[in-house]
This record gives sequence, C-alpha cells and structure tokens, in this order.
Amino acid sequence: METNNLAGVIRVATQPTTSDGPPKSRSLYLLLLTWTFTAFNSIRILGYLPTVLAIIESSNSSQHSILTWITWLGANSTMAAWLYEHNGRRVSKAVAVNVGNTTMCLVTTLVIVYYRI
Repeated sequence: METNNLAGVIRVATQPTTSDGPPKSRSLYLLLLTWTFTAFNSIRILGYLPTVLAIIESSNSSQHSILTWITWLGANSTMAAWLYEHNGRRVSKAVAVNVGNTTMCLVTTLVIVYYRI
C-alpha cells in the first residue's frame, strides 16, 4: 500500500462515524479550552502591572532583564502575527490576547529602559 493511501485509510479510520460533526464532548472541550485560554491570558495582561508599578515606584529597573522582556515581546508579537495569518487573517480571541500581552511587554520594556537611561 502506498504512503498516500495509508494516510487516507488512517484518516478515515479515525474520523467519527456520525455525520453530525465532532462529538458533543469534543465541542464542549474546545469551547471550554477557548474560554479558559482567553480568561487566563487576559488575566496575565493584568499580571504585568505589579512589575511596572514596582519599577516606577522604586525608580530602579536594575533587577529586570531587558533581554528577557525583549524576548517575551518578540514571542508574543510573533505569536499574534502567526495566529492572525493561520486564522485567515482574522482577529480571534487568541490574537487579541497575544496583542494585549505584546503591548504589556512593550510597556514593561520601555519602563525598564526609561529608568536605565
């Protein structure tokens, strides 16, 4: 059997046998996963505030790594772009959350840099 045919057989064998689409438990799981992802990552956006406020109050950013924050800034921004492109160039909850995290990483990075110069 050719590789392409084998892949087709495996794909057919693992698909649900009903024509109603994915099982309801899977749909519920995906819905809950989407909302918990959105909730926790939205809360994470607020989690940046204590760091930003502590730096501002102390006027000292020496305990914070610029390289780390730039890395997180890059990771969040490229994840937002990747999700946007792979979602048909539509802004989903995941894209919006990553844009929010990108923004907060940028704010934190700028505050660190401000107190270093």
